[in-house]
Amino acid sequence: MQVASQQPLIKRLVVVGLGLIGSSFAKGVREAGLAEEVIGVDLNEQSCQRAVELGIVDRCSTQLLETCRDVDVLMLAVPVLALSKLLKSLAPLDLSQTIITDAGSVKGHLLKAAQEAYGYLPKRLVPGHPIAGSERSGVEAANADLFKHHKVILTPHAATDPEALQCIQALWQGLGADVESMSVEQHDLVLAATSHLPHLLAFGLVDSLAKRSENLEIFRYAAGGFRDFTRIAGSDPLMWHDIFLANREAVLQQLDQFRGDLDALRNAIAEGDGHHLLGVFTRARAAREHFSTILAQRAYVENMLDNDLIFLAKPGGRVNGTIRVPGDKSISHRTIMLGSLAEGVTEVDGFLEGEDALATIQAFRDMGVVIEGPVDGRVVIHGVGLHGLQAPPGPIYVGNSGTTMRLLSGILAAQSFDSILTGDASLSKRPMNRVAKPLRDMGAVIETAAEGRPPMTIRGGQRLTGMHYEMPMASAQVKSCLLLAGLYAGGETAVTEPAPTRDHTERMLRGFGYPVEVHGATAKLESNHKLTGTRIEVPADISSAAFFMVAASIAEDSELVLEHVGINPTRTGVIDILRLMGADLSLERVREVGGELVADIRVRSAKLKGIDIPLELVPLAIDEFPVLFIAAACAEGRTVLRGAEELRVKESDRIQVMVDGLTTLGINAKGTPDGIIIEGGQMGGGEVWAHGDHRIAMSFSVAALRANAPIRIHDSVHVATSFPNFLALCKQVGMRVEPEGQV
Repeated sequence: MQVASQQPLIKRLVVVGLGLIGSSFAKGVREAGLAEEVIGVDLNEQSCQRAVELGIVDRCSTQLLETCRDVDVLMLAVPVLALSKLLKSLAPLDLSQTIITDAGSVKGHLLKAAQEAYGYLPKRLVPGHPIAGSERSGVEAANADLFKHHKVILTPHAATDPEALQCIQALWQGLGADVESMSVEQHDLVLAATSHLPHLLAFGLVDSLAKRSENLEIFRYAAGGFRDFTRIAGSDPLMWHDIFLANREAVLQQLDQFRGDLDALRNAIAEGDGHHLLGVFTRARAAREHFSTILAQRAYVENMLDNDLIFLAKPGGRVNGTIRVPGDKSISHRTIMLGSLAEGVTEVDGFLEGEDALATIQAFRDMGVVIEGPVDGRVVIHGVGLHGLQAPPGPIYVGNSGTTMRLLSGILAAQSFDSILTGDASLSKRPMNRVAKPLRDMGAVIETAAEGRPPMTIRGGQRLTGMHYEMPMASAQVKSCLLLAGLYAGGETAVTEPAPTRDHTERMLRGFGYPVEVHGATAKLESNHKLTGTRIEVPADISSAAFFMVAASIAEDSELVLEHVGINPTRTGVIDILRLMGADLSLERVREVGGELVADIRVRSAKLKGIDIPLELVPLAIDEFPVLFIAAACAEGRTVLRGAEELRVKESDRIQVMVDGLTTLGINAKGTPDGIIIEGGQMGGGEVWAHGDHRIAMSFSVAALRANAPIRIHDSVHVATSFPNFLALCKQVGMRVEPEGQV
């Protein structure tokens, strides 16, 4: 039941048509106190009487014109095709001060009816459509909470009065609805695809099967899937008759497009084209969650989280046991990219099923690549070759993944089609000029938002030319982007880095049979070779392992083994830095798997000391510094980091955010333009903010092992980005970190 508001928004509301939507709107407004008086109009006298008896309206009438004089808001909740006659009946009234709105699912028809009735579009006409309903109907089904947490789409016309629009928006929001606006044309096209077409198919399928001679057997043995799909065929036939006739052009457009896709499926079955069928089925399985993700602006994986997620880390504890952290994110990204561009099938085990890597999968599915999985870390990629990508149906959404956007821009710069790369609010603040500028020097045409930020629009049909690029700042993402562009560029592409960075791209290109030369700080390749599908086992991610390396180092009486961790020489900075600080850390069972070195890492408690971090190790540990700052806070003496200005343009300004959090916990920490100075000491508890940065949230979770009071870590929602089962592993080894409210 709604809670009455303190102050009514309007004096008099009249609702014409007391079906499910009209009576629920009236009841909700009345119970919430949004109007001083709620009046109903319905041709059925019995419905009028019941509406009053049930408390849906204050009073009710069958007389339209008499009731609709001197009202603030007039809600037309009648069938779509009845709107034309209704508006013509209302035309003699002076409704210049009345806001007219509706609840129909076709908006173009309403505007046409209003134009015919009045000769113009009334300024106080605000078309609306609640995306809500129920299998029940009529006044008896009235539900004041029907619209709570449901979308309501408003489609104001060009001359709509802003105050009228604001009033209708406030009424719907008062009922708990999520209000959005779009154009009339867009609304009718979208609803034709998402609502009208499915209803048409359900009605048509049930009718088709019912007419067959074997209909009894068909319905007798129909399984749950059939019942789920055809449930909507039980909807009101008259209402849907009206909708299809009122929105015929948009419905026909969607139906024709679907018929073409259906014909393609028929041909695939007839011709035994399993590849086409697998492509449709794998894309469809992933697409539903993918597009729900975009609309909800949330993580790809089910996180049980919201944007205000708080981790509560209790102080103390030991870290013991044997665990395997998820697969390496950097390698997971590259398996999808190179596997898609390869000829043949690539099989991947150990794939990281976090939202960033899933964004890369979806990007290539959008470009026509058939990708099976991931299921328990296994992915099968049916490569299309270097020149087999297809134009995506719309912008490619990569969520929070900067790696996907930067590396993919190198591939897209050489395609024949235009593309747009976009991401979530956090990624949209991150600079992309570091890849856009050198790609332009190779001949790419790339447009960005202000200050080089996403979205990135990449024009197709450009002929790229190889070049020798001296990187001003060490960055594996920039290097990889240019090498991937070099797969298509004429001549030789070479990239020289000022300091070593991770070399997964170079190693994996060779694994796919593509020749790459590395001489000192320079990696180079030429075009006109091919990638060949292969088998890849993704090692555990050393960046994820780093949180537990530090945890076992700083917690007393701890011993932890981290299995099958990738120890690529360009990624082991965190191990070298911890050893310099005095960590008791050893590598066991060192071996090579798929061109990458892996090992089990054993870590025992140790008394750490502060150090000046060597400059040459900085690019080899750039992602691990947030948790290394926690190690520094627990060490004896001062730790100084220089040469890490890149940390200021990650998912957050990691230097400033860590300084703020450490200071809150009682640690003397000072940021510099390119680093940080930390004096080790005793940590207390308190409130810290991760600013949506997963590595910050996990780092302060580790800090609680040495804190003397609980640490509440705000904005922890994006931990699933790189480490989906972080909290489960924390619990397994003995750390006490849980989402607040579940402790």
